[in-house]
Amino acid sequence: MASKAIVSGVYDTQVGSLPESTCMSLHAEASLGALADAGLKLSDIDGLLTAYSFASPQLMLGGVLAEYLGFRPKVNASICMGGMTGGLLVRHAESLVRSGLCRHVLCVTGDNRLTGMGERVQAALADVGHAQYEQPYGMSVPAAFAMAAQVYFHEGWLNGDHLAAVAVNQRANAALHPQSHMKKPITMDDVRRSKVIASPLRMLDCCPVSDGGAAVIVSASETGRDRPKRSVELLATGEGHTHEHIFAAPSLVDFGCRESVGEALGHAGLKHTDIDSAHIYDCFTSTLLIQLEAMGFYERGAAGPAALAGEFAIGGRFPLNTNGGLLSYGSSGPAGGMFHVVEAVRQLRGECGQRQVKDAEVALAHTLGGIFSGHCSILLGRA
Repeated sequence: MASKAIVSGVYDTQVGSLPESTCMSLHAEASLGALADAGLKLSDIDGLLTAYSFASPQLMLGGVLAEYLGFRPKVNASICMGGMTGGLLVRHAESLVRSGLCRHVLCVTGDNRLTGMGERVQAALADVGHAQYEQPYGMSVPAAFAMAAQVYFHEGWLNGDHLAAVAVNQRANAALHPQSHMKKPITMDDVRRSKVIASPLRMLDCCPVSDGGAAVIVSASETGRDRPKRSVELLATGEGHTHEHIFAAPSLVDFGCRESVGEALGHAGLKHTDIDSAHIYDCFTSTLLIQLEAMGFYERGAAGPAALAGEFAIGGRFPLNTNGGLLSYGSSGPAGGMFHVVEAVRQLRGECGQRQVKDAEVALAHTLGGIFSGHCSILLGRA
């Protein structure tokens, strides 16, 4: 009989400028922290899934990490799918556990992109553009995401105040988290006055480049009674893919997040209104609002006004990215999405202090790769 899967342990490092960090030190800290959180030993881990690193590119990062930590997992693999990778690690770990192949799967992400790469990060990200139709014309990641935002602005579905409201709310959330990268309070005027990066996106509409790491341990549900922390059940996951390069996107308003969330809700037998706390990939303010509508949480043109009305605040109608999200908690490659999973688990455990959503029983974590290209949605429930 297939085992159900739970999240037994989570951990995220300090996020921001960590000049003493390396790719391996962040992976090791996150791994050992998640083990301690789960009450497990390294020898209990029989599956290891990792992402990738820009600062320290490795052909087989999972093998390097296993060697670094000194253990021999039964299953070891690395996945490289951009910002959606953190969610995919958890989705694949669930499959390993449900199949009975593994009992405890350690999923690890991390990179020291800020101090390890500096300005080279932007060049590395620009290289993911299509070699023939995007790179020769100077397409950057912000410019690519701004194309979708421009459609929304043109149709009147979004404006600058809507974007600014998202940035301000998430900075307020990050100020409540001791490990966040960006804690300085900002105002709507601060966002409006920040320099234009790729119209209509301004500096404070964009996530920072950070150092940091995060890990999640997915375990067989029957092991939960032996764990020191409240178990969180993996209710369902979903995946959606529509394109790779933005010039080939079939739409600039509908994306694979609709399929990924729909699949997860369908498998879990839940509705959009059952979700108490949402943690959705937010590399740009517009990206978050566009996805909320594509996912079906809001009608077209309604997410921006909801942000202005305060619905996404911790005490609001739809609490969103309570750790500050990529926009203010920080973004360190695939760890950015994994931070969402960690925060979702902590919300369901009731461990978030001033950030705690009252009576949170069901949470959504969503990760995005490429330019709206690939999506992974994870539904978690308080066991």
